[in-house]
Formats: sequence, structure tokens, C-alpha cells
Amino acid sequence: MKVGIAGYGAIGKVVGEALDSGIEGLELAAICVRDVARGEARMEGLSNPVPVMSPEELAETCDIVVECVPKEAFNTFAIPALNAGRLFVTVSAAGILANPDTVELANSGQGRIILATGALLGLDAVRAAAEGTIEEVIMITRKPPNALIGAPHLVDNDISVEGLNEPKKVFDGSARDGAAGFPANVNVAAALGLAGIGPDRTKLEIWADPELSRNTHAIRVVSDSATFEMSIENVQSEEKPGTGKITALSVIACLRGLVSPLKVGT
Repeated sequence: MKVGIAGYGAIGKVVGEALDSGIEGLELAAICVRDVARGEARMEGLSNPVPVMSPEELAETCDIVVECVPKEAFNTFAIPALNAGRLFVTVSAAGILANPDTVELANSGQGRIILATGALLGLDAVRAAAEGTIEEVIMITRKPPNALIGAPHLVDNDISVEGLNEPKKVFDGSARDGAAGFPANVNVAAALGLAGIGPDRTKLEIWADPELSRNTHAIRVVSDSATFEMSIENVQSEEKPGTGKITALSVIACLRGLVSPLKVGT
């Protein structure tokens, strides 16, 4: 299957290099970036550099389109891919929540959207619990202040996270509102909401913590089948502090799962 990557930054480049190194059943066929020269330069380490294409060409050429762009560009790649009947792999749960009409394309049989796990853990358990009755889902995210700077919620509410000497709560609300206010930071909360009781009922706190060097997420789920708690500490990406290294690896694992004869987990 031919794979095209939309965006070749902190996530896309890692995915591209893994495909170039070899995943049986998959072939890196193209990338799409705004700056063609920069995209070509970032592919210099590949054994087989690929063409830089437009979103429409990516959809026409590739069986799988992997989306690694900011939420605002989600539809630029999702709509052509789905209209072409492709598999659209994304970690942007925030993009999914913001574009219900695009999701309806997949619901109507136009392609398929696959949300990779991203920087979260335990989505299999949450999805299983959701087959029964989930009473409550609470997520507490703590990040180093540098990972939150520039988030729309902070800008709109004139909240500063600079020069902190103790943890500061910067958000308390629903996963839906958190994903809108921190689109580059808490895709994990939106994904948790989609996997469980919905983004409006999923509770979210976000803290800026100057003592941390890793992005951390703690989750508690209460259901009629199980009560469980999970926590993860993600190493920051060198290129983009708000993104954990494991996010790109989750996309690679997702792609392997599409072609592997043995798939572990739901």
C-alpha cells in the first residue's frame, strides 16, 4: 500500500523515516508540505526520497494518507483523501471534533478515518468499557510551561505561564473545550472523549508545572465493568515541545497494524 504524508515536521519526518527503513506491505510514495524546498531538504537522509505533491495529488496517488499538520489544515487533506476513498490516518482528535461534516463523509462510505493513539494510553480499555456503561472519565494533564505557550485559551484569557515557581491550573472544563483551547497540546483529551463517553462529558484539567520536563497525563475511569487509573509521562519532541516523542511512534504502530497478519489490541 502506498503511503502519503501530509506535513513533514516533528511527527511526519519520523514516520517517513520508518517507512523508508522498511515496513513490509507499505511504501512511502509522497509527502505534502507548504515549503517544497524545505520538505526536500528534510528528506535528504532517506534512501529513497519521494515527490512533494499537492493535497489532491496525494489523495489520487496514495492508498493511505497520514495527516501530521495543524488542526486548521485538517480539512485540506481529509476531504480529498476521503472523497478518493482512501484511509485517512490522523492523531488530530481535535480536528475530528472541529469538523463533523468531514466525519460524515466517512460515515457515508467515502473513505475511512483512523485515529491513532497519539500520546495517550489505555484507549483499548476505555473503548471496551464504553461497550458497557461508563459513569465518569477524568483526565489531568500536566506539562512544562514551554509546551503550553501560545495556546489559544491562554492568549484569549490573558493567562501567563512564564516565570512560574509552582504549578498553575490553566484550564478546568470539558475535553471538547480543552481541545479547542489547546489544539496543539491535548489531542489526547479529545481522543479519550471519542473513545469513551464523549468529549462533553469527559472532564479535563490542564496544569502548567515548572518542575516537569515531560508531558504527563493521568486518567481515571469509573464504569460498570471496571474502575481503572492510568498515567503516562511523555518525553518531549526536540522539534516541538508540546508533542511527545511517542506520538509519531503511535502512528508507525498504527500503520503496521493495517498490514500485519497479527494485530494486538482492539
